[in-house]
Amino acid sequence: MMNEAILYDRREARHVRCRACRRMCRIAPDERGACGARVNRDGRLYTLIADRVSAVNLDPVEKKPLYHFYPGTRVLSFGTLGCCFTCPGCQNWAISRRAPVEDDPSLRRLTPAEAVAMAARVGAAGICWTYNEPAIWPEHTVEAARLAKARGLYTAYVTNGMATRDHLDAVGPYLDAYRVDLKAFSRDGYRTVAGYAAFEDILDGVVYAKERWGMHIECVTNVIPTVNDGETELRGIARWMATALGPDTPWHVTRFHPCDGFAHLPATPLERLTLARAIGAEAGLRYVYLGNVPEGDRQDTHCPACGGAVITRNGFTALAGGLREGACRRCGTAIAGRW
Repeated sequence: MMNEAILYDRREARHVRCRACRRMCRIAPDERGACGARVNRDGRLYTLIADRVSAVNLDPVEKKPLYHFYPGTRVLSFGTLGCCFTCPGCQNWAISRRAPVEDDPSLRRLTPAEAVAMAARVGAAGICWTYNEPAIWPEHTVEAARLAKARGLYTAYVTNGMATRDHLDAVGPYLDAYRVDLKAFSRDGYRTVAGYAAFEDILDGVVYAKERWGMHIECVTNVIPTVNDGETELRGIARWMATALGPDTPWHVTRFHPCDGFAHLPATPLERLTLARAIGAEAGLRYVYLGNVPEGDRQDTHCPACGGAVITRNGFTALAGGLREGACRRCGTAIAGRW
């Protein structure tokens, strides 16, 4: 059973214009949008994934990664099928590139109310939409976020940042965190990494999520050798974050592992990640983390004033022994985040 979509306009000749993601697909009758999950039936847009789930997991919030957002808590994470990007190195390609079919037997039926009830039942502190792209799933996420907030649960998108302003306005009253990928800082870079060149759209959405709706923002850049690891790209991201989002915005610089269409590339050298971390600090970012690397203090949160460790991490386990009421226990400096 298909559900009529939200966030679309009806056009002439039974065409529709989707307004869920920044591609703003114009879709002819019996055709689908770029995500593969939204289809035009006789001049109306329908979604094939409204209450359909491909993956459900109870995760540490650090796994998203969200480091300045209720550390040590568990979040119930949901994914479905489809994506508005075509990233050659996608780790979740098995679901992101798969277009659903009507009444797809491989998908679990789970309404927003059932998803929220499940989160409460398993003792999760919040719910998160991840694994594929939540920007193409507003029929589920908006209602689930509303119900979650009413139940006292936090909410988060793990996203490529392609949600339109209309989408952000619909979910904004109920969405607490926007963990967004910043994949490059040029049109050529984004075209190579994601199959979508207009990266300015993503920057606009991130700023809008923060300034209009007060969402907690953390950014991730997966550093891919020869693709987006140039100093120009990394400096562009770091400087933009410090200026547009503020120096307290966490930046996760993560190691790329060869996968799928980028299987021929090497894993990111640790030296390149260390350089990116230095670039972030030089730009004024106070919290830069390395991800997908051997353990050490690269994932710990340090007070920007005295340098003391306020949160130490081992894998996905976080110990906030140096944090007291949102401030450094040693010197009293406020640590940006939600605690």
